[in-house]
Amino acid sequence: MTSLPDKGAPSNSSDPCYEGNAAPSSSSSEQKEVCSLKQSKSSILSGVFTSPFAIFESQQDSSTSKSPKSSSGSYGWSRVLRRIVCTGSMWRFLGSSKVLTSSDVWFLGKCYKLLSEESSSDSDSDSGHAAFLEDFSSRIWITYRKGFNAISDSKYTSDVNWGCMVRSSQMLVAQALIFHHLGRSWRKPSQKPYNPEYIRILHMFGDSEACAFSIHNLLQAGKSYGLAAGSWVGPYAMCRAWQTLVRTNKEQPEVVDGNGSFPMALYVVSGDEDGERGGAPVVCIDVAAQLCCDFNKGQSAWSPIVLLVPLVLGLDKINPRYIPLLKETYTFPQSLGILGGKPGTSTYIAGVQDDRALYLDPHEVQMAVDIVADNLDVDVSSYHCSTVRDLALDLIDPSLAIGFYCRDKDDFHDFCSRASELVEKANGAPLFTVVQSVQPSKQRYNQEDVSGSSGDGTVDNINVEDLETGEGEWQIL
Repeated sequence: MTSLPDKGAPSNSSDPCYEGNAAPSSSSSEQKEVCSLKQSKSSILSGVFTSPFAIFESQQDSSTSKSPKSSSGSYGWSRVLRRIVCTGSMWRFLGSSKVLTSSDVWFLGKCYKLLSEESSSDSDSDSGHAAFLEDFSSRIWITYRKGFNAISDSKYTSDVNWGCMVRSSQMLVAQALIFHHLGRSWRKPSQKPYNPEYIRILHMFGDSEACAFSIHNLLQAGKSYGLAAGSWVGPYAMCRAWQTLVRTNKEQPEVVDGNGSFPMALYVVSGDEDGERGGAPVVCIDVAAQLCCDFNKGQSAWSPIVLLVPLVLGLDKINPRYIPLLKETYTFPQSLGILGGKPGTSTYIAGVQDDRALYLDPHEVQMAVDIVADNLDVDVSSYHCSTVRDLALDLIDPSLAIGFYCRDKDDFHDFCSRASELVEKANGAPLFTVVQSVQPSKQRYNQEDVSGSSGDGTVDNINVEDLETGEGEWQIL
């Protein structure tokens, strides 16, 4: 797994500062030096006058033109300066190369109307640029780390260049925990002490075996699906690793600290056959009901539930017919975003604007930190990011996974209703479908209870593993 490419100068031959492939003359070398210094100065000035809370980066769609070598000392210095300015970290410090347009942004189920500056004074303060940026920077940002204890029996003390899928999945699950414990409207406070629940959530994603949802424990849980230190896996295997880890922590809570239990049911939605190419996934209401019942050990009808839906939406490129459907999933109040990105570079896509994906990028190397669960004054700056990056939706890898969080039974049925409406808009190629149950020969429950017509939704004796792997025939809603 390689890091995202650094920013570079635009390839425009009409620009007097454009560096072509021909060897420069002494006069052109001086011209390049002047232009380079001007560009550096311009970048620095833009960074000074740009609010650090309004930093944006755009994923480059083409490679950067290569600079010719020169024996000139002054030219070499300008080249070094340009290289420093064009690194990803410096771009994040200096300012943006692209800002959001005035189009609406859908971000984890919430719409932000990014009006023009002229009309911003008359707009709702809860739906403008500042409100969106506050929401974005409050999301949990989990990146490459270095300097942690070795993973299992390997020698890896860092996940740089291979752990981006794991980190992206941690971000998605972290948002589910934030929504569950603190609510969708929660925002990171500007002052300490922090909320104990918030600190406890960060602790769970620390980089050690003592932390419930650490990279160490995820790799251990996903061994049978190909997860290993130093290797990259796809979204489907990652979702199954989470399923295994959640089950293990529930059955053996003593393996981690007392805060290691996942506070909701987890449903990995499969197609006709279990695997990455098992057909369109099918959300079965009765499977969800049984998982909730099992989570509560039969004591309650329903529990909060997270749904992970792995998808393969094309071969080498995503099929364009799926893009409008993916965009609409962000309008669901239950949206947790998407594990996706360019091939080989996993990201956490948390929002969309027009035909662009807005994402949090795990390809930032940071030192491992120890977030102690009861330290409410700890430095949490490495878990938040105000840099919004964007990527064309038609460039994302066709292998991805969508997440949803349903707080209760009513919320789950609202999700099913929205998903069924999305199926009707799919023109025969839905992202996933929703069914009530298997055929009568497979039914061992009170359908009326599960559907919400009466009773408490209790379901008995359903073989959840059989249903998850898609055995039997389905009654599509």
